[in-house]
Amino acid sequence: MHETYDSEFNRQTGPKKYPVRLGIIGGGQLARMTAIAALPLGVEVIVLEKNPHSPAARLSPDCIVGDWADRETLLRFAAQCEVITLENEFVDAGALAVLEKAGHQVFPSAKCIAVTQDKFAQKSALQTAGITVPEFCAVKSPEEIIATGTNFGWPVVLKSRRNGYDGKGNFTLKSEADIADGWRTLGGGKNELMVEAWFPFVKELAVIVTRGRNGATAVYPVVETIQRNHVCHVVKAPAQISDELAQRAASLAKRAVEAVGGIGSFGVEMFLSATGELAINELAPRVHNSGHYTIEACDCSQFENHVRAVLGWPLGNPLMVAPAAVMVNLLGTEKTSGQPRGLDAALLMTGVRLHLYGKLMSGRGRKMGHVTVLENSVEKAQAIAERAAKKIYFGEKL
Repeated sequence: MHETYDSEFNRQTGPKKYPVRLGIIGGGQLARMTAIAALPLGVEVIVLEKNPHSPAARLSPDCIVGDWADRETLLRFAAQCEVITLENEFVDAGALAVLEKAGHQVFPSAKCIAVTQDKFAQKSALQTAGITVPEFCAVKSPEEIIATGTNFGWPVVLKSRRNGYDGKGNFTLKSEADIADGWRTLGGGKNELMVEAWFPFVKELAVIVTRGRNGATAVYPVVETIQRNHVCHVVKAPAQISDELAQRAASLAKRAVEAVGGIGSFGVEMFLSATGELAINELAPRVHNSGHYTIEACDCSQFENHVRAVLGWPLGNPLMVAPAAVMVNLLGTEKTSGQPRGLDAALLMTGVRLHLYGKLMSGRGRKMGHVTVLENSVEKAQAIAERAAKKIYFGEKL
């Protein structure tokens, strides 16, 4: 078991107002699981989402259907909440600053989101804090990409500075010959871009860090993530690495969240090299796919701890309650209805925890749900979880 709390944990103060109305901007599966964690605590949840049929909207009787880019809609939403949080980093930081100026409590703060939603600004903040990241550089033209690639050494990764996730917004450039395609694909000349040096990793690791309003932190176990086509498929907890390496990774993740002034649960993704070097790949200012296993596998999930943190409540224990856990994402394979098939076969399997997000439509690579298995070993948990995941598919061809 790895590091969990800092020394401030037992000196936190409890809730001052009850019941609390928590506003969540965004209505996807992350908001849905956050709302599910909030309800047993007596917290009323209000969701702001464009889609009235989103996964979280159907859990919130007071859901506001509207565009979070519209500031009047945001202010109307905020007026109904004591505290506001968000399930994604795509809400404009300037709009959040308007809410703060109007006296609303927003966590993570507008300042934190301004730094983390721009990958160049995020990497710059981490580098300034002395945290290792791959070499990076902002680019404004194909000629600058050539110069940067020559300097860093090919291959390099061309990235959109904003609004990228699950590999969207990334383009690997193996040589100068790929630049024209990458520039066109990522909207060069219209969107702000950056280049990162290729980091020769042997494993991709992740850590969920929950940081409270008073600076107290809960650090979850270091996990290994398995990516396919830039989308997370499998999360193995804990990562099969040495205790010394796990402690370094946990410390690095904690420092990264502190460096951006994060409040709430953050996902910290990092690379591990063959020589044991760690480098931060990305910081997500929200609950994260790599922490879904915590719902069953930890004493207090990343979702419940996020609720506690943004409300200023004491943080829960992030320790695992089983020796090992594996989560496998249920991904769509094509455009179909979101109707799940094969549930009976999966539900007959002992020890399989199934989560479906209630999305009306499936799509290639779209996250439709996940399964989690707790076992005595990562290998056994992974075998069962992958077998269960293969039994479930979505809809029929349209």
